[in-house]
Amino acid sequence: MTDSPPPLLDVHQLSKDFGGLRAVSSVSFRVDPGDIVGLIGPNGAGKTTLFALLGGYLSPTGGEIRFRGKSTAGLRPDRLCHMGIARTFQVVRPFPEMTVFENVKAAAVFGKKGRRPSSQVRREVAEILDATGLAEAADQPARSLSLPRRKRLEVARTLATRPDLLLLDEVLAGLNPHEVQEAIPFLRSLNASRGITILMIEHNMRAIMGISHRILVLNFGRLIFDGTPEAAVENPDVVTAYLGERSDA
Repeated sequence: MTDSPPPLLDVHQLSKDFGGLRAVSSVSFRVDPGDIVGLIGPNGAGKTTLFALLGGYLSPTGGEIRFRGKSTAGLRPDRLCHMGIARTFQVVRPFPEMTVFENVKAAAVFGKKGRRPSSQVRREVAEILDATGLAEAADQPARSLSLPRRKRLEVARTLATRPDLLLLDEVLAGLNPHEVQEAIPFLRSLNASRGITILMIEHNMRAIMGISHRILVLNFGRLIFDGTPEAAVENPDVVTAYLGERSDA
């Protein structure tokens, strides 16, 4: 019997309080290298707060986050990015007057420590734009892109930081069914071809169940399920959470 490999991300008893409100309560889970893990839950479940904790935008009230075995306590988002954790945001905010190429180049230059030759950076950016389907828009200002393309630009900028773990915050939100179907193989390719481990929040249940290897379910700040997508849809606690009363996201 062999020991399982160490997790890429290890979250232990993580909690976050805002005054008298506990938004995340004693949450523990692991994400292994190569995983695609979906994070779901009803509105107000604590998903966005959890992502903010993982990305260094909030400090936990209690518990621990370890990435590659090292504690991330007190580290700013830029430090975590240099370590290999990159995050997208539900509301995408590229530099609107900069071109698509310049947006991705900025992430490539500042997303990792150390200097690289300009020619190497340009090659990397061109390759990322090609992989994300944005090559033909390279010289366009970011403000001119449609929503689906702005979503792809958000992902392209994170790829330019050469992440090991990608935190995707509702990258399918606002897309129509055809655009969602186009995005699914693209997201799978990030994992399969680039070897990027993915933890993603998504409200599109059909998409998240089809993409993810594992599903985490939050409800009122607590982790109520950790298992396969097939088991999630049969779990009575998960079903109850989605049929229960709604609250603020």
